Amino acid sequence: MTIAASIPTVTAETPVRVRFCPSPTGTPHVGLIRTALFNWAYARHTQGKLIFRIEDTDAKRDSEESYLQLLDGLNWLGITWDEGVEVGGPHAPYRQSQRGDIYQDVIKKLVAGGYVYESYSTPEEVEARHKAAGRDVKLGYDNFDRELSEEQIAAFKSEGRRPALRLRMPDTDITFTDLVRGEITFKAGSVPDYALVRPNGAPLYTLVNPVDDALMGVTHVLRGEDILSSTPRQIALYQALFEIGVAEYLPLFGHLPYVMGAGNKKLSKRDPESSLFLHRDHGFIPEGLLNYLSLLGWSLSADEDIFSVDQLVERFDIHDVLGNPARFDIKKAEAINGTHVRMLEAADFRNRLVPYLQAAGVVGPQLTAREEEILTEAAPLVQERITLLGEAPEMLSFLFKNDDAVDVAEDARKGLPENVDEVLDSAVAALEPVQDWTAEDIQAALKAALVEGLGIKPRFAFGPVRTAVSGRRISPPLFESMVILGKDSSLARLKAFRG
Repeated sequence: MTIAASIPTVTAETPVRVRFCPSPTGTPHVGLIRTALFNWAYARHTQGKLIFRIEDTDAKRDSEESYLQLLDGLNWLGITWDEGVEVGGPHAPYRQSQRGDIYQDVIKKLVAGGYVYESYSTPEEVEARHKAAGRDVKLGYDNFDRELSEEQIAAFKSEGRRPALRLRMPDTDITFTDLVRGEITFKAGSVPDYALVRPNGAPLYTLVNPVDDALMGVTHVLRGEDILSSTPRQIALYQALFEIGVAEYLPLFGHLPYVMGAGNKKLSKRDPESSLFLHRDHGFIPEGLLNYLSLLGWSLSADEDIFSVDQLVERFDIHDVLGNPARFDIKKAEAINGTHVRMLEAADFRNRLVPYLQAAGVVGPQLTAREEEILTEAAPLVQERITLLGEAPEMLSFLFKNDDAVDVAEDARKGLPENVDEVLDSAVAALEPVQDWTAEDIQAALKAALVEGLGIKPRFAFGPVRTAVSGRRISPPLFESMVILGKDSSLARLKAFRG
């Protein structure tokens, strides 16, 4: 027999309604976004609804800046919602800080129905009782106030104490079927009565989260594994909410696996790999990052790591999510992103480079006609060579610089041969007569002069030319780059450079 025996549960016919309900603290991290992604994918897969709600009742930690960052991150990734902040809906408002009257009404009904009781014990008193009885103080609240006499209550009140309100947990096992982990049972007595309302009358997260889920008709609670231990408390509260007419049914619960970082430790908000915006700054594209994040606990098939967002939506089922911890592997994430970069249409790829070039100061806020031309011609040269868009400024900046402003990297200068001036003089002499400034003719002229004329091995012959033109040991294809620069600019750089 389970506590939920008398409350209806969600069936296969119940239209899916899931929610994403973060607290606006700090910057968005990949674990949080993975939760949003799985909720979004399941809603879209089932033609259901995604509710985006903000849990902002902690005035000390919550911030408007963090709220705006959440919006920015979800909008960048294309994770949309059907009801919630910014879009509205039938269950507004969608910020907990604006729903106080709703919670107070529910509290009154719980009190009237006898589902909660006044608790006057302080944390220090609970700890002292545990110690006196030889129990572990980590056991938490000891249900001491559950059966207080009227005299005891009057005595506490005479001291000026104000009570918290606690839910009476059932004296039976609580069993539920987790969508990810299967059947889970919490033994009777293993979960103490817990506080729903602070002594000052303010409702706690333990109350407002399930109340909002109940009132908004949430059918599937898909959230991180770290909240699994709170599920029996919420099931018990749902039973009470059903009996006072607030809840219509018990939702299904699915607890998503931990995202692990280096050293098999849970990925912390402080770990660089956890920052969504750091990945964006480095040049991840939404398609690549969403593909990788969806692999943190799920896969399209055993041998398919690369897939589109449409394929994710088509195939995603919460029942296929694995319970084992998922490790965030930045190298794999970058490799997957690189594949998606190469899948972009040429014009799309070109346009996505612009913000990165601007951020690096390679181009100004408004591209000139010449910069537009250079970028259009240069983008295809690097699309097959980068994994992150943030790599593009370093690879392309030389094309946008004045001929006398090319900076030479230390490793490029060290790799130059002793006869670099001779090589460059021969290159200039060979290129000056070239009439048709094409990659083929440039290559032919340089090969004749340097490989055949000077006897330099092909893999060393063009190094000095590349360094003079780009300032780098490695660059986009040399001859195509020289075409973009034009004959005059290319020759000017060759003549100006000296080892």
